[in-house]
Amino acid sequence: MPKLLTYLHGSELVVRFQRRCGLYLLEAEHHSCARSCSPTANGHAGPRGVKQLEDRHNIQDNKHNNNQYKENGGGTPVNSRPQYEVRNWLLHFLFLFSSGLGHEIFYITFLPCIHWNLDPFLCRRLVNIWAMVMYIGQVMKDVLKLPRPLSPPVVKLETRVDAEYGLPSTHAMASTAIFFSFLLSAPSRIQFQFEVGVLIAVTLSSLVCLSRLYTGMHSVLDVICGALISVLLVFLTYPYWETFDSLQLTSHISPVISLVLPIFLIYIYPELDHYSTTRGDTTTILAVGAGCSVGYWVNEQLGQTFEPQGPLPVPLPTLTAKVLVIAAVRFLLGVAALVATRQIIKTLSLRVLYSWYGVSKRDKHVRRRKEIEVPQKFATYTSIGLVNSILVNRLFMSLGLL
Repeated sequence: MPKLLTYLHGSELVVRFQRRCGLYLLEAEHHSCARSCSPTANGHAGPRGVKQLEDRHNIQDNKHNNNQYKENGGGTPVNSRPQYEVRNWLLHFLFLFSSGLGHEIFYITFLPCIHWNLDPFLCRRLVNIWAMVMYIGQVMKDVLKLPRPLSPPVVKLETRVDAEYGLPSTHAMASTAIFFSFLLSAPSRIQFQFEVGVLIAVTLSSLVCLSRLYTGMHSVLDVICGALISVLLVFLTYPYWETFDSLQLTSHISPVISLVLPIFLIYIYPELDHYSTTRGDTTTILAVGAGCSVGYWVNEQLGQTFEPQGPLPVPLPTLTAKVLVIAAVRFLLGVAALVATRQIIKTLSLRVLYSWYGVSKRDKHVRRRKEIEVPQKFATYTSIGLVNSILVNRLFMSLGLL
């Protein structure tokens, strides 16, 4: 078993998958590739060559991943990335798009679209699941501290999260949890063919998982563990979803818990010896969840939840030209409202925090300090959650779009 786990966590399988999909690492001046890892006649590196390369770069790469973020404050690495060649552009763009389906920015726009155009109930439930699995996944990363695949021999197509640890893959966790939670929750709310839903959920979650191998950001073990952890979490919490929904909407202490618990979880988040985006991303996710939770509670108290009227499940709307245009207008206005909220609250909160701590706004590294980053992101994204759940649909009503 230990040998199997080591094999699944190694870079060799990632390299093989990338080359099967037409992605090849080229020599770079600062990362010269030895003959032992050069492709064989069929386009693959031999296992022995990859293993030798891993051994050679193990210490060097780990220091590189940590030290470049200490020196740059988490920004772009000092050295440029190794160059690569794409031989299958269809798969390249497919996996880049699929990887985007697991980023926080996608969920912060995709989930509100469900609220604005389909059912706020489903949006609320998915936000709750998303916050839960992402917090657990991010904490596990920084507790286990298992490295990402080595580059070289792996081609890494993303740099922002390269200082983060690898296991589990939170992309795999989020996509598995979100798509299958939607599949479990939607039948009681909307009418659709369940088999088609299963096919879509399996396809989308699989593409996201495979994209993490293609982009070189995770090992096979990272992805498998991420998906399995989400399946386990969904299985364990599913019997209590209805009870949690009821408490979240009706309990008088729900708004207090929705704000205090995320703040507590953020401040007990594991500390690292170098800057990583995990703490900031975790704050963003929990803050969105907190704002949405308070907003949905407020809507329930006001008696205006914007949920579908009539007997459930309701039929899906017919996709006429008018419906599509209205949905597009809602999306554009809604995203504009969220972006404006983000810009305003971020600017104001940073000014207050800079003044409070007496630091210069010209120092780019200041934003990464815990006492600046956490309250700024929490205030900003809690506001986004509140605007999404309370104000945007009321804006649509005033404009005759709802």
